[in-house]
Amino acid sequence: MARALLLLVLAFALLASSPLLLGSAELVEHTFLVQNVTVNKLCKEQVIVGVNGSSPGPLLRVHEGDRVIIHVLNESPYNITIHWHGVFQLLSAWADGPEYTTQCPIQPGQRYTYRFNVTQQEGTLFWHAHFAWLRTTVYGGIIILPRKGRSYPFPKPQEEKLIILGEWFNANVMDVERQSIVTGGAPNLSNAYLINGEPGDLYPCSKEGTYKIEVVRGNTYLLRIINAALNNQLFFKVAHHTMIVVSIDASYTDPYKTDVLLVAPGQSTDVLLTADQPIGSYYMAASPYETAVAPGYEFNNSTTTGVIVYKDSTSLTPLMPVMPPPYDTPTAHRFSSNLTGLVKGRFYRPVPQKVDEHILMTLGLGLISCGKNETCAGPLGQRFAATVSNFSFAFPSKLSILEAHFYKVSGIYNATLPNKPLKPYDYVNPNNSVNPNVIWTSKSTTVKELKYGSVVQIVFQNTAVIGIENHPMHLHGFDFHVLAQGFGDYNPKRDRRKFNLRNPQTRNTIGVPQGGWAVIRFQANNPGVWLLHCHVDTHVTWGMSSTFIVDNGGTPSTSLPPPPPDLPKC
Repeated sequence: MARALLLLVLAFALLASSPLLLGSAELVEHTFLVQNVTVNKLCKEQVIVGVNGSSPGPLLRVHEGDRVIIHVLNESPYNITIHWHGVFQLLSAWADGPEYTTQCPIQPGQRYTYRFNVTQQEGTLFWHAHFAWLRTTVYGGIIILPRKGRSYPFPKPQEEKLIILGEWFNANVMDVERQSIVTGGAPNLSNAYLINGEPGDLYPCSKEGTYKIEVVRGNTYLLRIINAALNNQLFFKVAHHTMIVVSIDASYTDPYKTDVLLVAPGQSTDVLLTADQPIGSYYMAASPYETAVAPGYEFNNSTTTGVIVYKDSTSLTPLMPVMPPPYDTPTAHRFSSNLTGLVKGRFYRPVPQKVDEHILMTLGLGLISCGKNETCAGPLGQRFAATVSNFSFAFPSKLSILEAHFYKVSGIYNATLPNKPLKPYDYVNPNNSVNPNVIWTSKSTTVKELKYGSVVQIVFQNTAVIGIENHPMHLHGFDFHVLAQGFGDYNPKRDRRKFNLRNPQTRNTIGVPQGGWAVIRFQANNPGVWLLHCHVDTHVTWGMSSTFIVDNGGTPSTSLPPPPPDLPKC
């Protein structure tokens, strides 16, 4: 009797703490039907995978504190998972979505219901497929509004607009990835970039569908900009207009005035734009920021456009912004390194001062042996690989890592990822581009275990192996403080002085500078299995991923509950 009474009291306590009973929280429920869709782009009819008949798919609009339930029905010919990019998934790691990490895929003809709370964050995020390259067309926005009765920490705009940048292939993206895997070489290039699913009128057969916004002179607009492109960082500008950055990755920033944005794949940027120019029409444009430096390297150097049209404008020809050249690292670094966090903003967390885990992670490309009687298209006739600390990640296929961790199943992963590279070297020295001591790697499912509540500091160090690039690194399950960024090899004696411990920007995805480093810090206070990976999907295919396993904290409120009964099986 006493035990039953105790359980009843605990049940009421948990119910009372539910977000649905706090303030104005609500239940937000949707059905996502994943299926083939026929579209026309770039003068060609093509079958893609979309959600509810379109790409981009449905907008998920919620208030902070809401409970979200999404029923995903997979009627496509491919396996699928959905990742809610940037959502913390507090005690709901089973809903995070990366394939074979927190769940097995939803197979064709099957379904899975994602259930999670949206708490302690406001702003713009997005959802996308997290299986193979399907996120090229399977994606959509997430807008997290303040709870009713709360306001933004900046002047209220007259209107809000969602702008999702994407990437388009005149081919089946699953075939593009598969060909790259089979040959061991680089994949074929995309054919266009997109704004809200449309290439814009600089591309053939695309003028009619160009995305347009009508504005009223003198009004201020909140533009919520997401980069959902598969493989490219993008500069974004609006002709003759300046913007004020107020949030990045659903974290408020100190206002930052600029005429150009850099948005890496996986990042979001909220800006205020005031229509203060003469009545007319003005292009918004996105073009690539390219950092790969390798002999014979090619990339899609094109520009997608939308149009901002002032009310009562009679202009037939929009003005075009002058875009940065694709290799403009000074402009990219100036933007990325000048953002700071809004300390007085809701949910801003002070930087933890005591660090429990110091980790140095190198990021770079590498090679895997082609094998006997094979012909490979990678450098030196071998297979391309990508690595974290020279470990090239292989996703399991028999069971997800989270299930293996939860049920203590051996043989799925090994928890031996070191806190620093096993072979230190001069990381950004171009002479090490084909150094045989560091260029070779092999596939493994190697992860890092973390104690609940531990404070983790990671130095992401880019390398010159094969080529020098900027890698946008995304951490699932957490935001992190970006303490500093720089070029060359990280030197703790010199570079610790650059740490911003007062008001650093907070992100879930950081572009690690080309030939340089970035230092992040976070507290591992969310039990579960959390993927860390480059958000350039070519590099994920090649192995630039790792995984943190965060132990339970020892109490019901710090321990991951069991999986839902409909969790997909491998």
